[in-house]
Amino acid sequence: MPINESIEEITIDQVHAAYRAKEFTVRELVQAYLDRIEAIDRTGVNLNAVITVSAGALEEADRLDDAFAASGELAGALFGVPIVVKDQIETAGIATSFGSIASGDYVPANDATAIRRLRDAGAIILAKTTMPDFATSWFSTSSKSGLTKNPYDLARDPGGSSSGTAAAVAANLSLVGIGEDTGGSIRLPASFCNLVGLRVTPGLISRTGMSSLVTPQDTSGPMARTVLDAAKLLDVLVGFDEHDPYTAAYAVSAHAGSYAAELDGATLSGVRIGVLRQAFGDENDAEGASVNSVITAALERYADAGAELVDVEIDELDHYVGFTSLYTTRSLSDMNAFVGQRPELGIESMQAIQAEGAYHPKLDLLEAIVAGPVDPKDDPDYLDRLIAQGVFQRSVIGVMASKGIDAIVFPDVRLPAPSHDDVMSDRWTCLTYPTNTVIASQLLMPAITVPAGFTPNGLPVGIEFMTVPYSEAALLKIARGAEVAVGARRRPSLATPAL
Repeated sequence: MPINESIEEITIDQVHAAYRAKEFTVRELVQAYLDRIEAIDRTGVNLNAVITVSAGALEEADRLDDAFAASGELAGALFGVPIVVKDQIETAGIATSFGSIASGDYVPANDATAIRRLRDAGAIILAKTTMPDFATSWFSTSSKSGLTKNPYDLARDPGGSSSGTAAAVAANLSLVGIGEDTGGSIRLPASFCNLVGLRVTPGLISRTGMSSLVTPQDTSGPMARTVLDAAKLLDVLVGFDEHDPYTAAYAVSAHAGSYAAELDGATLSGVRIGVLRQAFGDENDAEGASVNSVITAALERYADAGAELVDVEIDELDHYVGFTSLYTTRSLSDMNAFVGQRPELGIESMQAIQAEGAYHPKLDLLEAIVAGPVDPKDDPDYLDRLIAQGVFQRSVIGVMASKGIDAIVFPDVRLPAPSHDDVMSDRWTCLTYPTNTVIASQLLMPAITVPAGFTPNGLPVGIEFMTVPYSEAALLKIARGAEVAVGARRRPSLATPAL
């Protein structure tokens, strides 16, 4: 079988087995993905998921092939694993735009800490992926790259802000990918693109070299086609970084061993899952009902696999989600601090970007951020918002403890992926879109989305599992059990020229 066909839906373990069996080399795998990017992303259906291809990817592949030939060992947990990275994360020698035309031709001198950890584990940074300007949207609207297509329906959006990573990994343009999540920017596009997407407790993964949006909530993380591959990425990404004080969370987590190794034999048997029906879509709306139907069917499969389902309710959920949002209170300060530390980027401030019109016109969140206070303490409710966040978290953890629940579950989004027409006509804006991903983000709790199934017209639906801080190992086991119970991942059907 030609390598271009055999790599579709391939996993990290399968790639490593193929290297050892001499079925293909690292160079051949990298070239196969580059060929797919050219045939599917740049031409063909023109997904527009990749913004910059690494000029050094093949050279890195050759170096790894030489090392393997000399030692007979695959040196590193991610040896020869091609990865696409959201263009929010700095990569040495590879242009990093943050989705913005204002970034010019910025090429970082240094890797972000997360990227360095990936490279040290043997991974190859294959390409950078599209995103809205400075991650300020649930959609793909970018002044730098325009719109990215959803591989399951080219007229629809893949979600944001990790738009390109989601579309690229779903379309098998890379083995795995890295996204970023402040309010749901990993999980929302993963759910729209039939992927696994993991948001960790903030601080487990360093944010050094990643643009800020709401610093206490920001985290990068894995996007993959399987839970196991996401866990393998997580094993490499986590760790303390003296340049990011939030990574003290890694010491608090006290996790030892491998997240991936702990998935062996994971099932849902005996797992108590709290079903948050408050977060389901409107049954009187056809689109909302179509999502609910998929989620309900998945829950039935979980019960068949041994899970115990318990309905739960969170008091004043809508109030807390709204009041604890810090985008229009804190983001301006955090974003300005990030660009201010990079004079070579040539961006004075977010206010300057807006004044110059150097952003996509459909970024209502960016406009709202710029209209907010320069200093978050200038918001008279800032302290109350921070206090409310603690109250919110304690109340949810209290619900889980009182009912003996291992995780709370709900649809990532109450609707399927919107069309590009929906986005461009303002049927939905970032500030009005009914995503549930903000729940875990504003609770500072880890969450993972797993494919749940498809609507009648073929749109993927993701289901989100959320649990208490620092419980990523348990969360991944639940996600693996759910993945096995439903098996909803399938590759998109993309009409492309022969590769």
